[in-house]
Amino acid sequence: GPTVSPTVSLLPPSSEQLSGGSATLACLLTGYSPQGALVSWEVDGLEVSKGVVTSPEEEKEGLYRRSSTLTLSKAGWEQGELYTCRVSHFQHTQASPLRRSQLFDQWTKAGSVTCEATLKDQTPVTHTLEPHHCSQ
Repeated sequence: GPTVSPTVSLLPPSSEQLSGGSATLACLLTGYSPQGALVSWEVDGLEVSKGVVTSPEEEKEGLYRRSSTLTLSKAGWEQGELYTCRVSHFQHTQASPLRRSQLFDQWTKAGSVTCEATLKDQTPVTHTLEPHHCSQ
């Protein structure tokens, strides 16, 4: 049959999980054929293997899927900036990048308010505050 490349989605760690002290990124590969997709992870351009768990491939109606997760400590997550899930499927390689600094937009306003209250000696500049400032 024809070779169908996987659709790749990279999901960031949730703020709930980060508040618990760890961070898991999930890379989802869906709808590809035939089997044989490989997943690797890079942090700031360097391949990492520690903390990586890749599921077996599952077949459904002739198409395959698999998932891979990268789990880091919260400190480890905060040290990196560019997280990439790289997927190879036969001759086709694709990379899904995720920039940690761009995720802060998704934090709730409540988080920013708390930060403003804590950093009351400074002029509150909400858009430059990062969530981990709250805990300090």
